[in-house]
Amino acid sequence: MGEKEAKASGFSPIIVREAPQRTTADDTKMTAKILAEKTVDLLLFAGGDGTARDILDAIDSRVPVLGIPAGVKMHSSVFATNPSHAARITISYFLGELPIEQGEVMDVDEKEFRAGRLSAKLYGYMKVPYEPGFVQWVKTATVQTEDEAEQQRAIAKHISEEMNQNELYVLAPGTTVKAIADMLGVEKTLLGVDVIRDTRVLAKDVDERRLLELIRDHPTKIVVTPIGGQAYIFGRGNQQISPEVIRKVGRENIIVVATRNKLQRLPQKRLLVDTGDEEVDRQLRGYIRVITDYREETVMKVE
Repeated sequence: MGEKEAKASGFSPIIVREAPQRTTADDTKMTAKILAEKTVDLLLFAGGDGTARDILDAIDSRVPVLGIPAGVKMHSSVFATNPSHAARITISYFLGELPIEQGEVMDVDEKEFRAGRLSAKLYGYMKVPYEPGFVQWVKTATVQTEDEAEQQRAIAKHISEEMNQNELYVLAPGTTVKAIADMLGVEKTLLGVDVIRDTRVLAKDVDERRLLELIRDHPTKIVVTPIGGQAYIFGRGNQQISPEVIRKVGRENIIVVATRNKLQRLPQKRLLVDTGDEEVDRQLRGYIRVITDYREETVMKVE
């Protein structure tokens, strides 16, 4: 589990156990237990919330950990904001420059999800080296007050009036984006990515391959909203909109929507990207317009 990657990167890893060709959560837990018993200084793991829960089950908070974001769901605050920042945190921690804090381990509440509601559940805490701006915040749910709903409807009205019937619109996950679908009278999948044209659903819950097929010969816009509390517009929860999809659509055709309330609650008042492709991340960084109400925009920095 990681031996080949470590050797390819120039390390001489110590093999603590032989894992089968196809590994499971039990292999993750067993390996974490062995490492904890060897009193390692820091346990790094790559994955998402499911892997974080496996590590929590195995070692509780006996050893400091740091997640390298490589999963689909990453609501927990035990992850670095991107892999490069994970490296920086690790170096700073070993130099004795960082404190240890408690990070929440979160995951989607499956019972609530099956009932059609998206809710993240707290499973526990683990020790994490903390550096502001480099460890991600826990995902927070948008509180659906009447004021919030009214702002979402105003944003939806703005978007619907600006839509071109000859263009495809890729609708990312999020309640603000769902409000746009509701105003158009089309059904929106809860966590999926959907594609519409001229108020008709062309495809629901698409993956990257299907997205690339649909947008190949059509002008396209992507409508996305930042994750509450974490500020990501790409790289968390919408990996179907891959770097290749973003390249094909172009930065100028990305529409970011968010209510004023959501933006005010974002840490450090900026947006983040972590697509896994450094070139695409560089293209997305800078300043971008965010639609916050009917005929109202604000400019946010993307990092």
